[in-house]
Amino acid sequence: MSAVLQYVLYLAVLVVLAIPLGAYIKKVMDGEKTFLSKILTPCENAVYKVMRVKKDEDMNWKKYMVSVLVFSGIGLVFLFLLQLLQGVLPGNPQGLPGVKWDLSFNTAASFVTNTNWQAYTGESTLSYLTQALGLTVQNFVSAATGIAVLFALIRGFIKVKSQGLGSFWVDLTRITIHILLPLNIVISLLLVGGGVIQNLKPAETVTLVEPVAVSADGEILENAVIDLDQQTVTVDGQVAAGAQIITEQFVPMGPAASQVAIKQSGTNGGGYMGVNSAHPLENPNAFTNIIEMISLLLIPAALCFTFGKSIKNKKQGVAIFMAMFICLVIALGIVAVNEQSATPQLAQNGAVDISTVDQAGGNMEGKEARFGIATSATWATYTTAASNGSVNSMHDSYTPLGGMITMLLMQLGEVIFGGTGCGLYGMLAFAILTVFIAGLMVGRTPEFLGKKIEPYEMKWAVLVCLATPIAILVGSGIAAALPEVHDSLNNGGAHGFSELLYAYTSAGGNNGSAFAGFNANTVFLNVTLGIVMLFARFLPVVGTLAIAGSLAGKKKVATTAGTLSTTNAMFVFLLIFIVLLVGALSFFPALALGPIAEFFSSIM
Repeated sequence: MSAVLQYVLYLAVLVVLAIPLGAYIKKVMDGEKTFLSKILTPCENAVYKVMRVKKDEDMNWKKYMVSVLVFSGIGLVFLFLLQLLQGVLPGNPQGLPGVKWDLSFNTAASFVTNTNWQAYTGESTLSYLTQALGLTVQNFVSAATGIAVLFALIRGFIKVKSQGLGSFWVDLTRITIHILLPLNIVISLLLVGGGVIQNLKPAETVTLVEPVAVSADGEILENAVIDLDQQTVTVDGQVAAGAQIITEQFVPMGPAASQVAIKQSGTNGGGYMGVNSAHPLENPNAFTNIIEMISLLLIPAALCFTFGKSIKNKKQGVAIFMAMFICLVIALGIVAVNEQSATPQLAQNGAVDISTVDQAGGNMEGKEARFGIATSATWATYTTAASNGSVNSMHDSYTPLGGMITMLLMQLGEVIFGGTGCGLYGMLAFAILTVFIAGLMVGRTPEFLGKKIEPYEMKWAVLVCLATPIAILVGSGIAAALPEVHDSLNNGGAHGFSELLYAYTSAGGNNGSAFAGFNANTVFLNVTLGIVMLFARFLPVVGTLAIAGSLAGKKKVATTAGTLSTTNAMFVFLLIFIVLLVGALSFFPALALGPIAEFFSSIM
């Protein structure tokens, strides 16, 4: 019962915070005054003056698209070069060398696309300068880009016989200054207060309270007897040949809290530490955990309410929110039940106690004891529902069906809330597809929010909806056929295929999380995963802006008795059905070879 109450609490807090934030975002994007306007508006105007941005510019969809692509391209090149040259740049107290070209490309593509896939260990690969000037900046602007494209689409629905969708540069500036910066200052302060590190000190080496013995292979020797004077290690009375005594520990330092805040709220997900938010210095306790976890979905959920207010139809925003929320609750329920029940193999014929008597029970493998199953399952569901990818537990250790749900949430196109902006405009593409199919069923020209949906919009909507499946299936199919990729797997068989599929799913869904058993740091994987990320990010951006431009040029049509309602329970059901249909049909064969096959092998 306590676990159920935790799940309900996490969901309730998300909704309670999302509603007022949604109203605030709407005011910001409409240029209305807010309680922060006196402080932030002068900063906004100063940016326009320095950058020579016309505040009243009204770009058509093609100019808006070119601005998005050029801005993202410059960020890609800058971050790529910054990593290559970090060895000769300041802000590098560890003296880390430059990053190899293929990993630099992969990381640059990852952060520019709001994916934050990491084929490296942050604290031992990237300098403070690269983390702050490169990664943290991209965490802000890539998130802001997604929200800007969403608002271009919203204006497409609102405007009548117009070509303009607003200015990308104005949208980018307002989102960054008025929304992301103040929100993340608050989150950063909360995290620092909760114990997340925030400093510029070099990493430290500390003495362990108790020495640890490890074998020649680096594995910790249990029940070892350590003689520090003789420098010997004995196990069961026998001297362990080649064993080493470890008396010190490497403790990373640096500006973690400021990057953790935006990595969560901007649905970026890249961990400052290699093990992400499972690290005790990045997420030390239950307080910081709930702050970070709610941040994962806060802006994506809030944007649903922003959408309803912006189009002056709150019921429409609630309908979209409910479609996402219902899918989220179902996914969370499946993950929670499977992780709490565990598998027969985990019990090892009674050798491992998986009961819930005076303990968490269930499948605690790969999970932090300070978080337990409920919080870990909720985080895993939230982070893969959003295109976030940060983790506080290792998804590679989840049960077959629990791990499958985290994969499926990404494979659906990251539209169950999804990323900041991109999740909602992806779901709106599915909504356009839904009203088109419903229109065919009743023999009417489909309409959505007072605009007729015609073949032009449908072609682009289909591309937006299928970009993720195409990227994932093509990429993972090619990789699965190459013997060199098999060497990167931590497991064989169905679970090994799941590791591979999860990697390309994470890249194609612009998520960034990993199964944690897959070594993706090879030239082929770095390059192909980078290409998948770029394709899955920018094809939907182009498609969304093309749809927005077309809709803005249309006139409003009157609502009649035959118009399909897009705010009732039937539409919510149809929308969920179409989303699941596209995901299930596209990925069922691949899932059958991975997690489904593993599940049936675990119960036989």
